[in-house]
Amino acid sequence: MAGLGPDWKGLLKWSIANSDGTADPRELSEQDRQFFAEAMQSQTVDVIKRMKEISMVMNLTVEDLETQGITVEELEGMLEELQEHVESIDMANDLHSIGGLVPLLDYLKNPNADIRSRAAEVVSTIVQNNPKSQQQVIECNGLERLLVNFNFDDNIKVRTKALGAISSLIRHNKVATDAFRLSNGYAGLRQALASEDLRFQRKALQVIQYLLQENPKDCIVATQLGFLKSLTSLANSSDLDVRQAALQSLVEIVRNQENQNVGKTDGTTQLKDVVGKRVEEIKGLNQEDLAAVKEERQLVDTLWQLLYKEPSQLRQEGLLVLPEDNQPPPDVAGRKHASGLRSLAANVPPEPPSRQNVSQDEKKPVLLLGA
Repeated sequence: MAGLGPDWKGLLKWSIANSDGTADPRELSEQDRQFFAEAMQSQTVDVIKRMKEISMVMNLTVEDLETQGITVEELEGMLEELQEHVESIDMANDLHSIGGLVPLLDYLKNPNADIRSRAAEVVSTIVQNNPKSQQQVIECNGLERLLVNFNFDDNIKVRTKALGAISSLIRHNKVATDAFRLSNGYAGLRQALASEDLRFQRKALQVIQYLLQENPKDCIVATQLGFLKSLTSLANSSDLDVRQAALQSLVEIVRNQENQNVGKTDGTTQLKDVVGKRVEEIKGLNQEDLAAVKEERQLVDTLWQLLYKEPSQLRQEGLLVLPEDNQPPPDVAGRKHASGLRSLAANVPPEPPSRQNVSQDEKKPVLLLGA
């Protein structure tokens, strides 16, 4: 956005000129107030103007884009810029009113996979913790388009980004969550768990955890759809994040079976084998590796107690809570540079005079970046 916005360098100089950090706060003059208000107002206007320009480009047909010589790379850059703007909740809510939300959702159907992926990222930013924009996206059929990309796109990155946007859209939004369930969303999540792509698996597991924790009754649906088997398999994953997320969802499902007095399913036998195997593996870890699986130790022990009604061997052998679990992480950077700091300390110059003893003539001007 070169050339747009207020003169931030001038604004910074004004701030420095009006406060050196030593004087008591003073009442701003009317002229100062007007200067600051105009600077901030111009920035807001410029962002809205730029968002309108981006919206106009998104409304162009493929033929018009080619005529104008706009490349895919430039479109990606434009979407990246838009994503920065809509990180502000006010800008996100204004996007629809200036005509930018509908063409953005249309980009979810763009022939180029990178554009589809980037568009989903922008949507995710817009709706994150933003009920108003969540409602706008739902009313514009955004969830339906995201579900199509999540379930059927032939590009795994597009599918992952679409699921990320769905995750942000349904979070703390009952209407979107219910719509996701009714759209057979759990079937899509089960397919995602079967993927060989770790990022896709992790994102699916995050959504599953949220759904199960928000509505424990979903544990019954998950069991009926065979999630117990899928999650048990992932509890053997070599990826720590996948393994822990799978164990967390398994804890929710098994605990719900206990609370609902539901009989154990056939998958419980396999789960017992996996949990028992993981207990033995954890027992064989060294101290450093044990510290890395702190959360997993807790989850494995919890599952063991749910399945066997007794403490696991991790608890019995003192491996559940280690003395170093509550200690801060090691200062690797501090150790690396300690010798250099010690050598510098030997040649430290005398303490400079205090600020109160420095005359105005001796003070150095503040250097501004880019000045």
